[in-house]
Amino acid sequence: MVGFDDAPFERDGQEPVLVVGALFCDGRLDGVLSTAVERDGADATERIIERLQRSRFTTQIQLILTQGIAVAGFNVIDLQRLHAELGIPAMAVARHAPDRAAVRAALLDHVPGGAEKWAVIERHGVMEPMEGVHVQRAGIDRASAARVIRETAVNGRLPEPLRTAHLVAGGITTGESRHRP
Repeated sequence: MVGFDDAPFERDGQEPVLVVGALFCDGRLDGVLSTAVERDGADATERIIERLQRSRFTTQIQLILTQGIAVAGFNVIDLQRLHAELGIPAMAVARHAPDRAAVRAALLDHVPGGAEKWAVIERHGVMEPMEGVHVQRAGIDRASAARVIRETAVNGRLPEPLRTAHLVAGGITTGESRHRP
């Protein structure tokens, strides 16, 4: 399985935002992937698909995890598209349920292409509470998703691929990792 998280970025910056993938196999880090996306852009899904299609690890990936449904601010990830195009189940995982009303208002009032981004979020439904986190999923049933979280959240509530991607992304961009994902 591979977990993707974005690196810290300047909220007012226009530079591409690093997104790191930590690939785990049999409970250990087996590889690291990276790509870059636009802050508040609409290219996260495409960049992740391209990165995975070009990777030598693709054949061993059985699940894609993302830290939330968006990276780089409001660059929304379409889990259903990831699943459809790659044939790999996908899950967005978050520590806390997002404030959907606040997300909707921010997208519709302040973000270019916000209506389309909100439509993607709506299509995925409300994040489900599961094993101490909140999840949106595509191509994986609830019982299997819960088992993945139980088995891979060994150093906190988040699956280890997401925790590791967060640490690596922060270390690369700021010189050292910080904060819990």
